[in-house]
Amino acid sequence: MPMRFRSLSIAAVVALLASNLAGCGTVNEKLSAGMGDSIPQWAGGLPADAPPRPGTPQYDAYMKERERKRLLPAADREKEEQAQKGATGTTSAGAVR
Repeated sequence: MPMRFRSLSIAAVVALLASNLAGCGTVNEKLSAGMGDSIPQWAGGLPADAPPRPGTPQYDAYMKERERKRLLPAADREKEEQAQKGATGTTSAGAVR
């Protein structure tokens, strides 16, 4: 009889630990989505040129601008990119990837 009680208690403890582990996974998933926005870039956060999050008004504007650029002829796109690089003062040689 004591052996059966012991095996049932071990099974109950394993089931409890497994359910706790599964619960932590969903909590961490929700927390990590928001934590990335508050961590500085030097500490591993989002880079400065990261696109906005889906579901925000900035994301909708970003996607409209992206679609507009996609529909431009290649020559016009290159001219626009050169004008933007000249305005910001950055060059592709300085980019680190």
